[in-house]
Amino acid sequence: MKKPRLGIFKLTSCDGCQLSILNLEEELLRVVELFSLSFFPMASDKELGGYFDLALIEGSISESRQREQVISVRERSRYLITIGACATSGGLQALKNWAVLESFKKSVYPDPALIESLSTSTPVSDHVYVDFEIWGCPVTGDALSETLACFLLDKRPTIPQYSLCMECKRKAIPCILVSEGEPCLGPITRAGCGALCPSFSRACYGCFGPRDDANIDSLMRWFEKSGYSGRERQRLLDTMNTYAYRRVQIEKKD
Repeated sequence: MKKPRLGIFKLTSCDGCQLSILNLEEELLRVVELFSLSFFPMASDKELGGYFDLALIEGSISESRQREQVISVRERSRYLITIGACATSGGLQALKNWAVLESFKKSVYPDPALIESLSTSTPVSDHVYVDFEIWGCPVTGDALSETLACFLLDKRPTIPQYSLCMECKRKAIPCILVSEGEPCLGPITRAGCGALCPSFSRACYGCFGPRDDANIDSLMRWFEKSGYSGRERQRLLDTMNTYAYRRVQIEKKD
C-alpha cells in the first residue's frame, strides 16, 4: 500500500512540539515505516512539494506571510492538525494581543523598523479549518502517537477533554488548591500532562489550555476570596494559553 504523505510545518514557536516528535524515539521509527515523511525541515532538508494526506502545524500566526503559508498548507492537505499551545491558542506570544506592539519592539530590538510582525498572535484555527487540535506546551508523545495511529485507522483520537483534577484523583495526588492553598488552574485546565506539576506539589499553570465548559469565573472568585488581587488573578491565566482562557471569559460574558 502507498504510504500516506505526512508534512510537519512550523510557524511562530519555540520548536518544542517538533522536538516532542523527534523524542518519540523507537516509535518515531514506526512512524517513518507507516508514513512518507514528505516535509519536516527540523529532521530533513527535503523540499516542500505535492499534496499531503496529513499536515501537522506547530506555531501561531504572528506575521502576514504566515497567513498565506497556512492557507497554502490547508489547500494541499486532506487533514490538518495543530499541535501545541502556540498553534491551538496563540501561545505565550499572544500576550502582545493586549499590549502595544511598538513599545515591545523599541524595548527589545536596536532597529524596530526591521521587525515585521502583526499586532496579534492567533491560533491557526482563526485562519483556516482545523480537523483536530492537540493541546499542550509541549504536546506529549502519547497524544502524538494516539493521533497518528487513529489517522491510519480512520477514527477520531480519544484524547481526554476532562479537567486535570481527574488525573490527580486517579493518581491519589492531594489537591494542591485545597491542601496547599496554592492557586492551581487544574479545575479549568484539560488533562493530558499526567498531572506532572501536582505530582511534585506544584500548582498547575495551564499548559494544556481550558477544558470544555471551563468555569473560569468561579475559580477566579475562589482566588479572590483567598486574597489574590485582580491583577494577580489575571496573571495566573496569562501564560502559554492566555488567548484561549481570555476567550472563554469573553464568551461567558456574551
